[in-house]
Amino acid sequence: MNTDTLQGKWRQLKGEVQIQWGRLTNDDLDQVAGNAEKLVGKLQERYGYARERAAQEVEQFQVRWAKQAERVNEKANDKASASWGK
Repeated sequence: MNTDTLQGKWRQLKGEVQIQWGRLTNDDLDQVAGNAEKLVGKLQERYGYARERAAQEVEQFQVRWAKQAERVNEKANDKASASWGK
């Protein structure tokens, strides 16, 4: 998942971000608005992380949710293919 995808899916991911990093407030998330660099900054601010650690956590989050989205898409495609075969 790249930064554009994070911005495009922000409404869907916002709740997951808050679960992952519970110290982030709704105002923080509104300010981030899907911008990965702003999210890194907020993690530094709220958790006292070094920039490198914050960036690594954001990247890991993006990879994890990209994989999950891919699995969901595969399942949907499998169901669609199965229904066409009936």
